Amino acid sequence: MRRPTAPRSEIDAWLSAHGWHADREKEPENLAKAGELIALRVEGAAGQGFPLEPWDEVRRFVASFVGLEFPMPKAPERVFRANPTFGYAGDAEDITELAENLGQRLFPVGWESTENGIVLLDDTGRFFYLHYTGPYFLGADETQALSSLMTGDQEDAEGHFV
Repeated sequence: MRRPTAPRSEIDAWLSAHGWHADREKEPENLAKAGELIALRVEGAAGQGFPLEPWDEVRRFVASFVGLEFPMPKAPERVFRANPTFGYAGDAEDITELAENLGQRLFPVGWESTENGIVLLDDTGRFFYLHYTGPYFLGADETQALSSLMTGDQEDAEGHFV
């Protein structure tokens, strides 16, 4: 059973405590850094033979959180980073396969440090978590996904397959 989404004020307090602020995605240095990291991920995925293409919401999300680390309150050794370049050999194929199962494009927008899970955004605004134990659903939107990352709560992604 999934816990209720944390109030946005609680999520914003968690984010703000680690350097985030509203409209951060509009700052030129964050836009530039996000663009560089996304380009590296596009290049890496193409090199694996499974191209991944970003879209505007991917760029906005990464620019909003790029360069910051968000330790999870109940497990501070676990840290979320909005860096799409993290991955492993063959992950672009795994991302492509999950995208096919979901019937939506996916692009990596970050990762979680302890479990090395990749946080993915689909083109409907949903977030997923690709872990070595399988794919998980983080939330139907950014608020739900951030709440899930903050609390460590997620559900199996198979319920979202087409």
